[in-house]
Amino acid sequence: MSDFLEHIRQSLAEIEAAGLTKRERILASAQGAHVRLADGRDAINLCANNYLGLANHPTVVAAARSALDAWGFGLASVRFICGTQSIHTQLEARLSAFLGTEDTLLYGSAFDANGGLFETLLTAEDAIVSDELNHASIIDGIRLCKARRFRYRHNDMADLAVQLEAARAAGARFTLIATDGVFSMDGTIANLPAITDLAQRHGALTMIDDCHATGFLGPAGRGTHDHHGLLGKIDLITGTLGKALGGASGGFTSGRRDVIALLRQRSRPYLFSNSVAPSVVAGAMAALDILESSSELRERLAENTAFWRAGLTRIGMTIKPGNHPITPVMLGDAKLAQRLAARLLERGVYVVGFFYPVVPQGQARIRTQVSAAHRQEDLAFALEQFSRAVEEVG
Repeated sequence: MSDFLEHIRQSLAEIEAAGLTKRERILASAQGAHVRLADGRDAINLCANNYLGLANHPTVVAAARSALDAWGFGLASVRFICGTQSIHTQLEARLSAFLGTEDTLLYGSAFDANGGLFETLLTAEDAIVSDELNHASIIDGIRLCKARRFRYRHNDMADLAVQLEAARAAGARFTLIATDGVFSMDGTIANLPAITDLAQRHGALTMIDDCHATGFLGPAGRGTHDHHGLLGKIDLITGTLGKALGGASGGFTSGRRDVIALLRQRSRPYLFSNSVAPSVVAGAMAALDILESSSELRERLAENTAFWRAGLTRIGMTIKPGNHPITPVMLGDAKLAQRLAARLLERGVYVVGFFYPVVPQGQARIRTQVSAAHRQEDLAFALEQFSRAVEEVG
């Protein structure tokens, strides 16, 4: 045991020396546009996935509180034993109607949804063609599957076509194209029109992880397929309740009724994990009520995103292009990203540096994310602090 612990300590020391240590910051408040830190300081939060500002919305909180009284704290069971309440099936139906699919299956997290997808549906006779920058949960889910693996360059449709031909040449029975709808580190929106066109030409299936789009992207906020006018054209959609839809926990897979039926029978994270807590289910349905009744929050989010991106450009920051609320400030060096994030926190702006292995080597950044809950004066203050902190850090 002593040799093993020494090995662990050496690994930790190497991580620290490279400037790659991730440190948790303790919050002493609910999630929101502003948060209170453990030491009592207030900071503008620019790193949450709370896109619509619903994580502490009074209507969502009230629905969750009411569900605690009506349905209890938890179920102490998986779904197929005694863990399915009527509200679980109601939310699955609501999500199906919202996304334009036939059926939906709830999971404990979106990571579980991706982890239980590929091995259930595909075998060694099949192939998966995956974007090289897909989320870790897709990568891990594919690793659990025996299907042949092909990887295409990020959002590169010419290379996707090459890999689809390679899958066909390898004798794949079924081929599935897997991609993030929106890529979480870059804010890049997948080229779904070209992907679905290539899928049709090559007889392939399509799957998107839409965690960073469900609830706000597209005319009705349905996600990346709504943004591209492709409702009903994507075979499988995985997503989360833990971002725009209230920010709690829980994930889902949505698609054809027969496919979802097979996942209910064989998907291991579904079969062997507790049901989503009833308070989370009720809160997510309240979030759907809010976003379906008005476009106000989506419009405010779009306005804040445009204001923030234009401001960062004005003060000389290098950002990834686009119009998604995820706005990476590119720095390159991991230690610099850490120092700048720490200085910004001292100035009342809560951001986090991202670096290898979360992003590729040499592409360290501060990933900023705006919310509908931010006021433009919040964002103006944060821009001023960015400008000053950059000068101070050098």
